[in-house]
Amino acid sequence: MSLEPYYNNSGNISSTFSDIKREELLLILLQLQPELSDILFDFGLPGRLDLEKFMQQNYKFNVNIERFAFLTGRSLSAFKRDFKTIFNETPNRWLIKRRLQEARFLIEEKTLKLADIYIDLGFEDLSHFYFAFKREFGISPRERTNDTKKNILAAVLSFFYFPSFSST
Repeated sequence: MSLEPYYNNSGNISSTFSDIKREELLLILLQLQPELSDILFDFGLPGRLDLEKFMQQNYKFNVNIERFAFLTGRSLSAFKRDFKTIFNETPNRWLIKRRLQEARFLIEEKTLKLADIYIDLGFEDLSHFYFAFKREFGISPRERTNDTKKNILAAVLSFFYFPSFSST
């Protein structure tokens, strides 16, 4: 939206201005997530990284398995083999489970809204997130949110109405 005023009548933007805005975007990304510098500015072939550490740090990114394999310095088949050895799970299934665990934590502990978390956790759309969450936990994320709100309210009420029981 911020670029809209800079487009000309033919729908193009000057390459100079485009380059400046691209550089601005990179600076904003690096300021928000400095760890991206290793990925954004390392143009050599990646060496073999610690797969477990790398995946625990980067599971939220919506990246295909081939790209994860490349970023960890492995062929696709070596990545899948190593992954199965470390996590005892296929990469796709592990990614979904790990993202859903994080979603559940954010819903229950941080009381964040569903619309605020599903994209940040690597899900492409809300309906896929709902489906995967319900399949994994047997309850929809909306029901989980409502349960969490009820539990918080019950805890607050019990504190005010039964303060002697709350201190134990």
